[in-house]
Amino acid sequence: MIRAAGEHGLLVETGSLALSHRLDAALRADRPAEVVEIVPGPESVLVVAPEADQDRLRARLTAVVEQERGRTGAGAAEEPVVTIPVVYDGADLDSVAESAGISVDEVISRHSGRELVVGWLGFAPGFAYLTGLDPVLELPRLDTPRTSVPAGSVAIAGPYSAVYPTASPGGWRLLGRTSLQVWDVAADPPSLFRPGVRVRFEPA
Repeated sequence: MIRAAGEHGLLVETGSLALSHRLDAALRADRPAEVVEIVPGPESVLVVAPEADQDRLRARLTAVVEQERGRTGAGAAEEPVVTIPVVYDGADLDSVAESAGISVDEVISRHSGRELVVGWLGFAPGFAYLTGLDPVLELPRLDTPRTSVPAGSVAIAGPYSAVYPTASPGGWRLLGRTSLQVWDVAADPPSLFRPGVRVRFEPA
């Protein structure tokens, strides 16, 4: 389904994260001239095009969606892997282990033992929601968020993991920290992450 989103946007409801990733990649590879912003989400992609003929753009998006829906092997496997070194000394590491009913060493092993995928970016510039977290580590956000979480903090909340790109308030559970800069306004692009990129945490 494609519906209007504000005066200049069209929201494509993809129904899945995989299709959102494929549509996002296809539009960026062959961007319609009038499109100024593409924002993928868990089950949608927002396309903003203030100068576009909306009917023509809608037809183009429909065609691209149908094309990408037929592709079964494309997606995250084609993206590079970003390895993030982590010092696992986070303030919530012990409580995560206790809540999950496992040891601290196993928390670290489960967090670093599988490949995650950038689902989408949101909350703050460069803040990537990493999907594929081990279900044993799925815990709710803190009841009381911290007023400030340092940049580089590696955290989990619900079914996601993340690296805080800048210092900000936050209620995610802190497992550790990385010295890798994931957000740099002077870089092009400024974020180390984009939807579909694979991520692996590695104990430092």
